[in-house]
Amino acid sequence: MPKDGGIGASPKRREDIRFLTGEGVYTDDIQLQGQCFAYFVRSTVAHGTIGTIDTAATEAMPGVLAVFTGEDFKDVGGNPAGWLINSRDGTPMREPKRPVLAHGKVRHVGDAYAAVIAETYAQAKDAAEQLAADSEIEDLPAIVDMAAAVANADNRVHDEIPDNLCFDWGWVEDNRAAVDEAIKNAPHVTTLELVNNRLVPNAMEPRASIGEYFPGTGDYKLTTTSQNPHLHRLLISAFVMGIPENKLTVVAPDVGGGFGSKIYHYGEEALVLAAAKKLKRPVRWTAERSESFLTDAHGRDHVTKIELACEEDGTFIAFRTETLANVGAYLSNFATATPTFLHGTLMAGPYKVPNVYVNLKTVFTNTAPVDAYRGAGRPEATYSLERVIDKMCRELELDPFEVRRKNFITPDMFPYTTPVGLVYDTGDYNATLDKAMEMADVDGFEDRRAESAARGKLRGMGLSTWIEACGIAPSNLVGVLGSRVGLYDAATVRVNATGNISVMTGAHSHGQGHETVFPQIVAEKLGIDPASVEIVHGDTSKIPFGMGSYGSRSLAVAGSAMNNAVDKIIAKGKKIAAHMLEASEDDITFEDGNFAVAGTDKSLSFGEVAFSAYVPHNYPLETLEPGLEETSFYDPGNFTYPAGAYLCEVEVCPETGKVDVVAFYCADDFGNVMNPLIVEGQVHGGVGQGIGQALCEQTTYDADGQLLSASYMDYAMPRADDVPFYQVDYSCNTPCTHNPLGVKGCGEAGAIGSPPAVINAVVDALNSGGFTHITHIDMPVTPSRVWTAMQAQ
Repeated sequence: MPKDGGIGASPKRREDIRFLTGEGVYTDDIQLQGQCFAYFVRSTVAHGTIGTIDTAATEAMPGVLAVFTGEDFKDVGGNPAGWLINSRDGTPMREPKRPVLAHGKVRHVGDAYAAVIAETYAQAKDAAEQLAADSEIEDLPAIVDMAAAVANADNRVHDEIPDNLCFDWGWVEDNRAAVDEAIKNAPHVTTLELVNNRLVPNAMEPRASIGEYFPGTGDYKLTTTSQNPHLHRLLISAFVMGIPENKLTVVAPDVGGGFGSKIYHYGEEALVLAAAKKLKRPVRWTAERSESFLTDAHGRDHVTKIELACEEDGTFIAFRTETLANVGAYLSNFATATPTFLHGTLMAGPYKVPNVYVNLKTVFTNTAPVDAYRGAGRPEATYSLERVIDKMCRELELDPFEVRRKNFITPDMFPYTTPVGLVYDTGDYNATLDKAMEMADVDGFEDRRAESAARGKLRGMGLSTWIEACGIAPSNLVGVLGSRVGLYDAATVRVNATGNISVMTGAHSHGQGHETVFPQIVAEKLGIDPASVEIVHGDTSKIPFGMGSYGSRSLAVAGSAMNNAVDKIIAKGKKIAAHMLEASEDDITFEDGNFAVAGTDKSLSFGEVAFSAYVPHNYPLETLEPGLEETSFYDPGNFTYPAGAYLCEVEVCPETGKVDVVAFYCADDFGNVMNPLIVEGQVHGGVGQGIGQALCEQTTYDADGQLLSASYMDYAMPRADDVPFYQVDYSCNTPCTHNPLGVKGCGEAGAIGSPPAVINAVVDALNSGGFTHITHIDMPVTPSRVWTAMQAQ
């Protein structure tokens, strides 16, 4: 049994006290003396040439302090992509500049080409409307459809890129001939064309930034809604504005959700810093919800053709995919990694398929930039695989459960190298499938189907067995793959003189519960009360370094750094205790918060040793420095590979096409679980987002590039009655073999495994009702789409 509050326990989240009582401090809550307000002038057309911007009338308006246009930033750097990807022929990707403010052209609706700074928010907004009226933008034809963008060389998002392609990537290129031959000669080939629909992240807190400049020292401070403060500092200093890194502090206070959209640097952050320097006053900006829809990095947006070659008994021979991936008008920071190495390398799934080839073309369009969104490439891979497997099972009249079992990598095969370059260290995919089937009472499903039929509903069951790669690493590998940054993390553990502890971590919490879970780890190792451990995050002036929270890396990477720093604390504590107890260091043990001489009753508490480190009256000063503080940098040796089996049951109304998710079962392998309550909450949230993608969420642009789903009136977020009460299990765990905690990621699992489970269930329901011509319906499976498919027989 876990100790009270230690690893494996489920204490309530300590941070919820301030959130639930309204005491949280978000960026927009911060009020500074002398602050002024920024408002951005954004394009109302998807594609256009910027002509004259007459600022005279705007500058004369009440309260206006400054007006910025793209011309003010044309000579500064651009916001770069974080990964350099080469095309199949070896040529590097096309990387057009992403400016702070657009100049020359606007490239999507919402593209900011000017900003107004004024004494009040209302004055800034009024002045921005005046500036928009005094701006000339010559409308150009919009490029929205990806296939048309590639085919039309005369219509270009960026003038220097004739085919609107960022790159044409093949993975693994050496596999291509073998995969083509395997598919050509296979006894059976299933082909499926599908769409991974574009999504808007919709965090509760919109993006917000406050820029400050201190003339006396030349220092800058950016307070912003960030999942990754150090990355923001790095990009702004090294690429966008040229501020010396030691002169820029980035602080991310409480952050109300991110789901990936707050990893990236956005131009608004650079603008408020530049304006703060010019005016020598704090400059603040908070997005309106309409701005969030238009400008936050969107997710997914793939169009894929996938082919599965197999034997007549369902044994997999090869997978081959061709995908168009939308990157929007500009490259966001992870836009090139998400559809390639976070997607293509997962196209073997948990299966021992010998041949895999992935071709992916990334396309520029006159739409908002697309980047990593919860799951980031792995949901796209899982959806393609699990849908084509289900279609194949129907074509060959095979059991979808047994086909997956037949093709699973088995425990005796680990470590297992996939044909797409990953090395899975551990897993037991049969165990999670068995658990999911037990939870869902698969044997009783036909009785439930009959009961639904008696009520006039079609009931279906859908299965998804998935794997993901998270805790993104190691740095030497991702460097070879094109990453422009290292993907390690750091932690400093500071033991204070009175024995309480401050932990400075590079991970950033925006809903994950770090302030609860991280103390559990430290407390478990030191044998102390978790309440005595403080977690410090989100401030680059206090943290040694960090690469933030995304890709389910917080525990596996930052948590491992923290673990190793605590080990250093214990090692030094043993040296101090050995001196104080007049014993050999080799004879000192540490257990349950006490240093003891083995085989004797001589011992010292952790607090006594810590006090001696700061009040060194009896201390080995000739060999040890005073104090008790240690830092560790941790660079993982591999990704972690959580996996699971999800089962979904739906009811479909044959008269209206409405789909109801009536049951959902999750059997996950997350390795060692630190806090079951928080893990379960992470799965619940991810499944909710996955069901949202499957049933109702859809970002829609018209042919002119106007966003038709630009508010909650038009973008259908899942509501409480769209999701069932989930059943979640994580008992079939195989600990990760290459991090000290044995943990795997859990934060994105629900969003990865759930969409194909829902769609498989819908197709199963419709087929059971006699609609056997329906082999696929693209997400979201709205009542209209389902009803239309039923009428098409």
